[in-house]
Amino acid sequence: MIAALIILAAMVATGVLLWLLDRRHPQDAGEEEREETQQEECCGMHITCEKDSLLTAMAKEIEYYDDEELDAYRGTAADSYTADAIEQFRDVLLTLRPEEIAPWARSIQLRGIELPSPVRDELLMIVAEARRTKHDTNGVLS
Repeated sequence: MIAALIILAAMVATGVLLWLLDRRHPQDAGEEEREETQQEECCGMHITCEKDSLLTAMAKEIEYYDDEELDAYRGTAADSYTADAIEQFRDVLLTLRPEEIAPWARSIQLRGIELPSPVRDELLMIVAEARRTKHDTNGVLS
């Protein structure tokens, strides 16, 4: 019985010590530093990054990636593409360098082209994989 009380007292003391240390160094401070670093050094692989975000089209100038033929699909709905058209988009996507993928997606948006659903899904998987790879190599949570 005495051994159980000693173990319980040690656990309570450890818990109090950890609680006090946590109050001295809140996790929020680390989060703010990480966000400031990400804003200063935008890598283009974060959804919240204004520089290369896939969700916001911040650039005003349209950049082409040897894909002028895709302009013919302006105004086409994502689920209305033929198999050949989907392959055209897929061919362009798969020939891009990793650092060109986010700007290409932004260029497509600025040009008023809606990506075919299967290609959009592939694009999102590629970006997610690139984020995961970057996270694994940097050891920083994104």
